[in-house]
Amino acid sequence: MADTVFAPAPADKHALEEGNAFSPRFDANGLVTAVVTDAADGTVLMLAHMNAEALALTLKTGIAHYWSRSRRALWKKGETSGNFQRVVEMRTDCDQDAVWLSVDVAGDHATCHTGRRSCFYRRILLEDGTARLEDDGGARRFDPAEVYGSSG
Repeated sequence: MADTVFAPAPADKHALEEGNAFSPRFDANGLVTAVVTDAADGTVLMLAHMNAEALALTLKTGIAHYWSRSRRALWKKGETSGNFQRVVEMRTDCDQDAVWLSVDVAGDHATCHTGRRSCFYRRILLEDGTARLEDDGGARRFDPAEVYGSSG
């Protein structure tokens, strides 16, 4: 595990919201939400989760690390695809239970395991009372079958 130690959240709300101590408030599963955007144009690339180890490794290395809830494993973004996320800036929200990473994406500049730039590649539309999805038309930047040996 990375050697970064995070201060416990202060009991005083003012200190939590206005102070300079980074005291991430991990949820019952030991996670904080991570919103990830492209540093160049602000496009929302993905939403993920970080445990203390992923957060510490991200701060230490400058490369985004996450906690995969489905695999229950630490995950260095881009390790398989080459699309590493170099952190340009990291922020936390007011009550420190979420972080925002502004990143430069290497390789194909794709973030989604489907080969797309962003995980948010479908619009939600309402037609005649029924919600449906519509692809935004963005091309895949890599073939997930070639990179991952499956559909991703």
